[in-house]
Amino acid sequence: LVLTSAQIVWTNETTKSLEEIRRGNKNALRLQKKKQVAYLNKLADLIRGNPTVIDRLKLVALITLEVHARDVLEKMIKANCASIHDFEWISQLRFYYEKDLGDFGECVVKQTNTTFRYGYEYQGNNGRLVITPLTDRCYMTLTTALHFKRGGSPQGPTGTGKTETVKDLGKNLAKYVIVFNCSDGLNYSSLGRMFSGLAQTGGWGCFDEFNRIDVEVLSVVSGQISAITNAISAKMATFLFEGRIIKLDVSCGVFITMNPGYAGRSELPDNLKSLFRPVSMMTPDLNLIIEVQLQSEGFKEARPLSKKMTTLYGLMNQQLSKQDHYDFGLRAIKSVLTCAGA
Repeated sequence: LVLTSAQIVWTNETTKSLEEIRRGNKNALRLQKKKQVAYLNKLADLIRGNPTVIDRLKLVALITLEVHARDVLEKMIKANCASIHDFEWISQLRFYYEKDLGDFGECVVKQTNTTFRYGYEYQGNNGRLVITPLTDRCYMTLTTALHFKRGGSPQGPTGTGKTETVKDLGKNLAKYVIVFNCSDGLNYSSLGRMFSGLAQTGGWGCFDEFNRIDVEVLSVVSGQISAITNAISAKMATFLFEGRIIKLDVSCGVFITMNPGYAGRSELPDNLKSLFRPVSMMTPDLNLIIEVQLQSEGFKEARPLSKKMTTLYGLMNQQLSKQDHYDFGLRAIKSVLTCAGA
């Protein structure tokens, strides 16, 4: 509730600032950025106090989102944005409270030319992902894929945040995201049961390492997924799936992540590839992720510290031995930063 309200307020204020620029007040965005920085400093003071464990988690998640809001304002000032139709603005996830929808009004999320109704699924107090330009691009591809009634397919090596990005987009839209780890032991009937459940509940399924599944199974799976996407496109209330008539919630989504570099992975059949929009996720922006994480944990000198830490981990990666149990990737950095703030 806190995070969604904060995002609605930020969207409203930025829209007002852009309207003011159109009317001739050239400094509207700069003034808003000043306010945003002051607000972030207040939140940092709060987290450096002595909050309870639950409040601390809330503040860390809130600061993570508000730092991204500040970065977006910076980017818009550099690009000289002067209209609510500028790409720098419409490419962001924007949250609006539409008073006329439903009995009490509804929250609507927009990005580029897509519009989604907020899912109102309980998310818990489980933290948020640091949003980098790579995450933004991935969000844009996934929301456009959903708009065209397709699935999304982030691809790249391990530790680049493919699954986490899908989960975080689900948190933004308040959708229940279920992650399945795929293996060559899965057959088409067990996958069919999963798809059937997702279609009926309106949840999102993220199938991790999808190309581990056998090619024979994948060719049947493409038929199952296309049955669901065709039914969503036709806005049907019920449809025939695997010989049974089941009800359909059109807000459901199927996402797959792939790691193309691993041995023993099968290539996806072409008819299955066409059902997913690919997005490449190669190298995460470690410097930015460390900086935002440090800032959200209450560190004042986050920028210089993040540069030092990126250099340290880069050196450790290059200089220390290459044994499998050494991990100097994103997961290890994340756990060190959480300990640093605790």
